[in-house]
Amino acid sequence: MQVEEFLERSADVYPDKVALVCGSRRLTYGEIEIAANQLARALIARGVERWDRVVIYASNSVETVFAIFAVLKARGIFVLVNPTTKQDKLAYILNNCGAAALITTGSLIRTAAASAAAAPYLRAAIVANPIGHLDISEIPGKEVVSLGAAVEGQSAERVRQKNIDIDLAALIYTSGSTGQAKGVMLTHYNIVSAATSITTYLENAPDDVILNVLPLSFDYGLYQLLMAFKIGGTLVLEQSFTYRRTILNTLAHEHVTGFPMVPTIASILLQMDLASYSFPDLRYITNTAAALPVTHIRKLREAFPNVKIFSMYGLTECKRVSYLPPDQLDIRPESVGRGMPNEEVYVVDELGNRVGPDIVGELVIRGANVMKGYWGLPEETAKVLRPGPFPDEKVLYSGDLFRTDDEGYLYFIGRKDDMIKTRGEKVSPREVENVLYSHPKVGEAAVIGIPDEVLGNAICAFVSPKPGEVVSEMELRGFCAEHLEDFMVPQMVQLRPTLPKSANGKIAKRELRIEVEVPEEVA
Repeated sequence: MQVEEFLERSADVYPDKVALVCGSRRLTYGEIEIAANQLARALIARGVERWDRVVIYASNSVETVFAIFAVLKARGIFVLVNPTTKQDKLAYILNNCGAAALITTGSLIRTAAASAAAAPYLRAAIVANPIGHLDISEIPGKEVVSLGAAVEGQSAERVRQKNIDIDLAALIYTSGSTGQAKGVMLTHYNIVSAATSITTYLENAPDDVILNVLPLSFDYGLYQLLMAFKIGGTLVLEQSFTYRRTILNTLAHEHVTGFPMVPTIASILLQMDLASYSFPDLRYITNTAAALPVTHIRKLREAFPNVKIFSMYGLTECKRVSYLPPDQLDIRPESVGRGMPNEEVYVVDELGNRVGPDIVGELVIRGANVMKGYWGLPEETAKVLRPGPFPDEKVLYSGDLFRTDDEGYLYFIGRKDDMIKTRGEKVSPREVENVLYSHPKVGEAAVIGIPDEVLGNAICAFVSPKPGEVVSEMELRGFCAEHLEDFMVPQMVQLRPTLPKSANGKIAKRELRIEVEVPEEVA
């Protein structure tokens, strides 16, 4: 089975059913199928071929949904990029994956055009919702066309040629320890397997209505779309959780049955007066990206007594790893459960030997959901995809430390490396440090994560200015905001005359963690 068949099969069975609610727009499966077919043919007309990468640089929108399925129908590989991504990183992604085409929106065209101009492999750009006149001279040598013009006259007939399940369906870029983003290669088989396992334990059915406030560029958000379309359900797609009262009203009047969240959303939600709202249709809440604090779990149980709460754990390299059955939530609230259906997980020591209960080691995952590797990075791939217990197989070493209890339930301990999990996203300290070092007044910089009840981890930057230079926290945070996605911008910047060093001259981050002064509003 291929991922685009999630849409196609639901369109065949439920052509007139509302599949997507986005703002004031309500689209049926039949309407989305037609739009995706036309856009697929527009991509093919512009030279997109099997295995070509197509970057989708856009926010949560109807057009983004069209684009995802259109790329798959054209036998391409979709690459979703967060709309807050800045010019340099977008150019890096376009060049790293060798994108043949770009789909974006009028509100992002300035950044997209500047990045596309530096991408020699890129042949065409399609712009949804253009603002004013499209100046095609902004991207020399590239065809730039509006979405409306691109699909005009294109047949709505389904493209019959298909990939096979071991072909790549998506590249999802995630932060790497080197400071450069890595493209996680996911096949149709990977995605179908993960979506099947998750919808199985969530007991999803066609009458489910799923509310998604997470970015589609975040794999947790993306899968809400894919799983909803797989089961023939309805997805209510929002831009974010910013207008929280509006979201709560939407939960009620759209008769939402499933609400995925991350700890940040849970924390904000629990600060609100939920007694004035009623959610009789809500069946389940899910959480992943970072473990929910036990206090949050207890408060959610009180606020939603008739709702099943699924505490889960996953990583981009295999989508989902584990879930805690709701009936275990009160018994072992700190656990993230056991491996999901069609998967095996176990904990190993530094020599790769399996360990027993209560011994901390690295979590290893076996299953059809495990990625194919990192795009163009064989050495990085070999570090995490290693020989498994059986001949000629590879298993995923997660980089996360876990222990199990006597019944095999998993407990997250921490990362083996210094990657920071914040707002559900992985952030490489090196990537933030590289931006800080590019500031003309910065001499030294070090970035760490500090546990935070709302964010999971807050990003804290320590900076030592160059001799004779004076720089402020506000100036540095503003500089980071110009060059990094919003979730990567440090919440705190601490200025120091010098930063502590280890015996070999490296900045001693362990000492910084010990001596860090956490402001009251973050503590």
